[in-house]
Amino acid sequence: MAEATSTSAPLANGTQTNQDFNSIWADKYRGATVEDLDPPPALSVHPKDPISVALLSGLERDYTHLTVTSPTDRSLLGYISIPRLQSLLKDGIVSDSDPVEKAMMKFRRRGTRYKVITLETPLEELEAFFKGGVDGSGAQEFAVVTDAGRKFVLGVVTRGDLEGFVKRRA
Repeated sequence: MAEATSTSAPLANGTQTNQDFNSIWADKYRGATVEDLDPPPALSVHPKDPISVALLSGLERDYTHLTVTSPTDRSLLGYISIPRLQSLLKDGIVSDSDPVEKAMMKFRRRGTRYKVITLETPLEELEAFFKGGVDGSGAQEFAVVTDAGRKFVLGVVTRGDLEGFVKRRA
């Protein structure tokens, strides 16, 4: 297999172009996709579930993020971060009997373009997503993995999953 090389030079201000980064990432990941991260199945809760259920479920499985889905059509509504949830509980902002919807982060539907991450997404695209280089959406800590049509949530991957993969391959 031919090695990816960069055909562009650093810009005058010392920054590199996207092509440079793509070449660096392509060398690092060697064609790997999100499927190669072997993401665990997504763990989803519903907005009306008690926070205690979400917290216990996440901690039992050592998950840092849970997706929140509609109980009627399983559409993706948002997510809940276990570390943030623990902080909200500690500070008394929510109680363990409150519904998940009181602590969940809702996905913005308007004015924001949703970046579809599937099992076939190349890892260099996932890294760009985490670094905020995709659609200028800002740095992200995790990605929801769906099917191409965004009908099913398949899993959640984090920056840590990607970093662990790189360390294992080094």
